[in-house]
Amino acid sequence: MKDLMKMMKQAQEIQGRMQQLQDELANMTVEGQSGAGLVSVTLNGKGDVRAIKIDQSLVKPEETEILEDLIVAAFQDAKGKVESAVQSKMQE
Repeated sequence: MKDLMKMMKQAQEIQGRMQQLQDELANMTVEGQSGAGLVSVTLNGKGDVRAIKIDQSLVKPEETEILEDLIVAAFQDAKGKVESAVQSKMQE
């Protein structure tokens, strides 16, 4: 019976640590960039987009396709950083 109580207590501790980790990830922000910093995307630790910044030099109608590609690249860069940060936190 003592072993069962000990396991229940450990399960509660793990659940508490997981909740703390989720809270930390939600508050974390990571920025990904592309085009030598001309486009940046900021994500939270859950991978949700929080901000997109575009250098004014890119805002030209004839360069729309390039801009779209750079946004996708910046998002992928930020997403990769979030995944690395999550892996690091999980290993702690």
